[in-house]
Amino acid sequence: MVIYPAIDIKQGKCVRLVQGKFSDVTVYSDNPVQMAKKWEQLGAKYIHLVDLDGALTGQSVNSEIIKEIVKSVSIPVQLGGGIRTIENIKSMLDNGVTRVILGTSAVRNPLLVKEAAAQYKERIVVGIDAKDGKVAIEGWEKVSDFSAVSFAKKMQEIGVKTIVYTDISRDGMLKGPNIAAMKEMVDSLAIDVIASGGVSSLSDIKELKKTGVEGVIVGKALYTGNVSLVEALEVAKE
Repeated sequence: MVIYPAIDIKQGKCVRLVQGKFSDVTVYSDNPVQMAKKWEQLGAKYIHLVDLDGALTGQSVNSEIIKEIVKSVSIPVQLGGGIRTIENIKSMLDNGVTRVILGTSAVRNPLLVKEAAAQYKERIVVGIDAKDGKVAIEGWEKVSDFSAVSFAKKMQEIGVKTIVYTDISRDGMLKGPNIAAMKEMVDSLAIDVIASGGVSSLSDIKELKKTGVEGVIVGKALYTGNVSLVEALEVAKE
């Protein structure tokens, strides 16, 4: 299982939100590049980046910092937030990002996902953010009519190989992930599921591992010290 340390970028800084609310922001570092280097030095095998400004505005806002992060580490980087056209996707992949995560654009424009997956294969990931089992979009500001599981199945059918599944109600709350929802998602699909949202302890990571997820994104718990990355990596290896 892979542990993905999360770096959420807002106005050039490394931050965390609570339940995806842009009004509830904590800045953890003024230097996301240093943060990425730190996680790599501690043994991370993959970095999870989110352009929060991009998620809200629908266009990549922090691309210079993202390029710098990619250049400064030798491990792969996956990126989500504001990537809504095939040109955006190409530009990010050309800049060295290993995988691109499509969220709002996947809901609004499944044809984009289909085209991107046909062209870029496993480098295209779909991020499914759920609120009460329904898919949320636009930086979590709106909720669509799709159920998370049925939408994931649809993405699988059109060629997506990996889903990042986030339960928004748990995100940034340090109250533990929604294990039942994660298990249901893994059991419903034949593709990889990466769990995101709510990880607050090593025991959460152990519980998620039992569901069969391919990886776990850990954000706030790393920044508050609730979870040590070194210990999390050990649990993932066991």
